Amino acid sequence: METEFELIAKTFQGLENVLAKELTALGANNIQIGHRMVSFTGDKEMMYRANFALRTAIRILKPIKHFKADSADQVYNAVKAIDWTQYLTNDTSFAVDSVVFSKEFRHSKFVAYKVKDAIVDFFRETTGTRPNISVTNPDLQLNIHIAENDCTLSLDSSGESLHRRGYRQESVEAPLNEVLAAAMILMTGWNGECDLIDPMCGSGTIPIEAALIARGIAPGVFRKEYAFEKWSDFDKDLLDRIYNDDSQEHDFSHKIYGYDINRNAVDIATRNVKAAGLSKDITLAQMDFHQFTQPAEKSIIITNPPYGERISSPDLLGLYRTIGERLKHQFLDNDAWILSYREECFEQIGLKPSIKIPLFNGSLECEFRKYQIFSGKYKEARAEGHEIKTDEERRQMAEKRRFKMHREFKRPIDEEDDNYSFRNKRFENRDSRPRGGRPSERRNWEDRDRKGSFEKRGLRREGRPFDYDRKPYERNGKPFNRNRKNNNRYDEED
Repeated sequence: METEFELIAKTFQGLENVLAKELTALGANNIQIGHRMVSFTGDKEMMYRANFALRTAIRILKPIKHFKADSADQVYNAVKAIDWTQYLTNDTSFAVDSVVFSKEFRHSKFVAYKVKDAIVDFFRETTGTRPNISVTNPDLQLNIHIAENDCTLSLDSSGESLHRRGYRQESVEAPLNEVLAAAMILMTGWNGECDLIDPMCGSGTIPIEAALIARGIAPGVFRKEYAFEKWSDFDKDLLDRIYNDDSQEHDFSHKIYGYDINRNAVDIATRNVKAAGLSKDITLAQMDFHQFTQPAEKSIIITNPPYGERISSPDLLGLYRTIGERLKHQFLDNDAWILSYREECFEQIGLKPSIKIPLFNGSLECEFRKYQIFSGKYKEARAEGHEIKTDEERRQMAEKRRFKMHREFKRPIDEEDDNYSFRNKRFENRDSRPRGGRPSERRNWEDRDRKGSFEKRGLRREGRPFDYDRKPYERNGKPFNRNRKNNNRYDEED
């Protein structure tokens, strides 16, 4: 029996518990939840299966050395002390990715350079020659993670991020990440027991991920290559056996529906669904949400509507009012889950959510809210014994404490201004200017009083347009430092 070793599955903030459940179902051992990562142990087969089957992981790392370092020289010496002939030869290439959260190491690229230098010098001293460095398609990918002085050097077994499934042929603007879409579906508890509807499906990510979950199809079936396939101990027969194992696949007796008001988005989603081989399970059509009617079968809605950042709408608040109206009158006795970013957008829905789960969509700190639509009154439903929150949903709500204590949404949208800009929100007259508030808000109005309109004057700071979203002060009154790092994160730029 092959010896087990340590592995790390990386994910996005807020998805750690979902990933841990996946690992448990996969048979991993010693599972420990961290920040944006879950550590576990397993053998080579487990590492292969983790890459192939996990829906909410973005990368699987295999640590080869843990050490402490307070300087770049200590990093260099620790890396150079490794016997690199176990992993590389003079004829192979390698690349180093670095993630650093430390006061001592301020530049992640500099850390990566020290690791590269240590490996190159090891081979020069032992063999007289050196391996090549290839950024685009290396034979071995390494990851160095530093949190303060705790360093972990790992082999990257995945290569390209696992969210890149391989079925997406085209995408609309700002498509939903596949890992986030799969996590959203898993958080709802849906597993194919009823119809699923995404009324604003974009390029079809939620319907496709839902179909894969409903049919038990691993996301790795579309993947062309993993980084571990270039390792010297790669077992092709083992990977083929995992790939051809369809024991988890099963039939899906319900239907998944995707709608979008944009004809081009529907066409793109259709091509993606066809590429995934899921045309029998997913029905796509062009439809305005105003036209949404009560489904004939028990259904669940999971959707990611526009929220005015990368994608907007001519009447964004009106769209959310429509969502609330359609749900209230045309989605009775069903559940709807909505991911959005702005509090004022949620307010327009006009329904009380039964659960709010904080999630990050890229850099945007969003909320994933569940709305239970009863044909009668809410109190009557509770009196009749309807389950408003499950134990799992209560646990997910508790996770909000891991996010910011005083979370701030964007400034309110001016409904009367048809040409509003979310990034350049301005008050129309002096009577509506803020009283009190943050020092930056008061200062901005003082500048405007002295110098006139920002638009007319073209006020610039350090040669750049004035940024209305800049945060000059933190909650404690100290100047805001954009380069401030969270030293406890296990993060990467994916």
